[in-house]
Amino acid sequence: MDFASILLIILGLALFETVTSIDNAIINAEWFLTWGLLVAVFALRGLLPFFIVWAVNPSVGPIGAITATFSNDPHVVEEIESSAPVLLVGGGIFMVFIFFHWLFLEPKNFGLKGERFIFSQGVWFYAVVSIILATIVWFALHISQMMAFGAVVGSTVFFITHGFKENAQKAEKDLLKSKTSTSDWSKILYLEAIDGTFSIDGVLGAFAFTVSVPLILIGNGIGAFVVRELTLRNIENIKKYAYLKNGAMYSVFFLGLIMILHSFGFNIPEWFSPIVTASVVGFFFLKSKRALAKA
Repeated sequence: MDFASILLIILGLALFETVTSIDNAIINAEWFLTWGLLVAVFALRGLLPFFIVWAVNPSVGPIGAITATFSNDPHVVEEIESSAPVLLVGGGIFMVFIFFHWLFLEPKNFGLKGERFIFSQGVWFYAVVSIILATIVWFALHISQMMAFGAVVGSTVFFITHGFKENAQKAEKDLLKSKTSTSDWSKILYLEAIDGTFSIDGVLGAFAFTVSVPLILIGNGIGAFVVRELTLRNIENIKKYAYLKNGAMYSVFFLGLIMILHSFGFNIPEWFSPIVTASVVGFFFLKSKRALAKA
């Protein structure tokens, strides 16, 4: 991998982390600026990639997952790459489900034609994602049973985390405003659990850019600092850009597709994911800016 590819991947990761983290920063800027930055960014987003590598390579062990990702041993690299389809198909399913959940069920600023109609047909969300999962599992079974299992795990993680997210945003606001005797440490631990659910999509999406954990850590770290600076400069200004969430969700969709295609052996160039992310986010940023100018 040459320097230009590395730089492009890092910039793409930073942009993706920024747009997918803004929502959580908007929910509570104070939490994100203090414990959120220290623990959630450096602990959760730092450890999750290693945990994921360990989950799909259980033979290396938890410590081995950390050392393996920094290893130049060709046998270690080959073992990680051979398990990549399981990770990619699971992550891809998770990301695609996130997108369709947003498209069918979540309130939004309608940025493209057809979004309003699809939102009015929300009852079809479960049918759509079920058909997608069944189709992916069917084709994955022809390649590997573990790959098919990875797709099922991706859907399972989606429903678990989104079941938790249903009340997470309200709970986070109420907890921070609470005047009860709840200890600060209890609040921190609970908020950390909430933020963990918001971290999973960003970390899994990072594997659409690269399976190199060191690059993921660098890119996600830069993105987290960018969100922190945006929060410091007044998060209310960011909220005025009405279609940024749309950009984040369409990026999630395209990255999910890239991960699924890559898991099935399609050769996706390293520069493709960063370019797609920048193009999609850029389009909706300009759309937001034009809407703001007309307001």
